[in-house]
Amino acid sequence: MSMLLACVSRSASFAPIAGRRAASAIALKYSNAVYNAALAKSPQTLSKVHTELAGFTTTLKQNKDVDAFVHNPTLSAKDRDAGLVSVFKALEGAGSKKEPVSDITKNLLTVLSENGRLAEIEGVVEGFNELVSQYNGELNVTVTSAAPLPKDVLSRLESTLKQSQTAQKAKTLKVTNKVNPSVLGGVVVDFGDKTIDLSAQSRVTKLNAALTQSV
Repeated sequence: MSMLLACVSRSASFAPIAGRRAASAIALKYSNAVYNAALAKSPQTLSKVHTELAGFTTTLKQNKDVDAFVHNPTLSAKDRDAGLVSVFKALEGAGSKKEPVSDITKNLLTVLSENGRLAEIEGVVEGFNELVSQYNGELNVTVTSAAPLPKDVLSRLESTLKQSQTAQKAKTLKVTNKVNPSVLGGVVVDFGDKTIDLSAQSRVTKLNAALTQSV
């Protein structure tokens, strides 16, 4: 593991941007658009939209009907409109906590629905969250491994990452360990706009590609 940490330290300042997220280029365009629109109004609006989209993501994970609605591309325009009304009501809450959904969040979901891109919402929210984190001076680091990493390993990895140029520009650093059994050996570290792939699977993939090209 010490060798792994050393590799992270060497790679942290110059690792190239990679397609580490599920978010598509189209989703990221929506992310930028909603971020710029919210911030142009006020930091308070940005915070409100951030909260609303987080609420929508939670609803999407917990409500099967909402999930089915979002990922059904065959719905008619009438059904999509009716579905959005239900979604907005859910986001507003109920009772004393009921609060109108912002026009920016409504417009985002409406445009995605009209363009047949509602299934991209998770990628849109992910990209938006990263922009908000950057605005707040936060650096979120995701360490993906086949099994949960011990706390002492995460702590040493965090200390190593803090030495990188990217981390030194941030006010806070948050490290999250994500488990993915398909990561064979080593880890994949995502932070800022960088990905450091130190998994055995990555090396196998590169070897297979080299062998294929040489045949």
